[in-house]
Amino acid sequence: MITELVSQIASFILSVINSLGYLGILIGMIIESSFFPFPSEIILIPAGALVSQGKMSFILILLIAVLGSLIGALINFLLALFLGRKLIEALVLKYGRILFIDKDKIKRTDVYFDKHGEITTFIGRLIPVIRQLISLPAGFAKMNLFKFCLFTSLGAGLWSLILILLGYFFGANSAWLNTNLNLISFLIAILAILVLIVYLIRYKKFKKKS
Repeated sequence: MITELVSQIASFILSVINSLGYLGILIGMIIESSFFPFPSEIILIPAGALVSQGKMSFILILLIAVLGSLIGALINFLLALFLGRKLIEALVLKYGRILFIDKDKIKRTDVYFDKHGEITTFIGRLIPVIRQLISLPAGFAKMNLFKFCLFTSLGAGLWSLILILLGYFFGANSAWLNTNLNLISFLIAILAILVLIVYLIRYKKFKKKS
């Protein structure tokens, strides 16, 4: 039942992308990267299948996917920067003790993103759910905008590349994708988290030596 539903949704997305073309991919990726948890898998895997059929350009899809992801991420980032920051500071002032939040914790978040914002933003783009949310703490912490855009684009580019290639090589085998896609996403997320942990451990060791 669920497999059939996923297959029907994928077919619908494929028809939408066919009708709207690259614009459909751009709109879908903007939505996917902002607050609405719309999975990029059902946008880019069908698009990759169209590439294998010679109906779309691999490079254009990748560039548009990264652009859409960046636009959606910037929406979250700017909302957190200009609205969320004020809201958090107001909550700390009024209800900090109740919410177990204080100025020191906010400051530590700022310091963390100042030191590790690049790797955290990059890795966050490879982890389901976190992918949509990572822009918020970056905005709260006032992460450098250029670095945020750069590492968001790199992370989104890698994730988009993986999905497009899956569609390119396995798009015709929907049964295999339906069976293994969650496992692939899980393994990528685990690998990304391990990379972040190794980075933080090496960073602490380097700081101790210096």
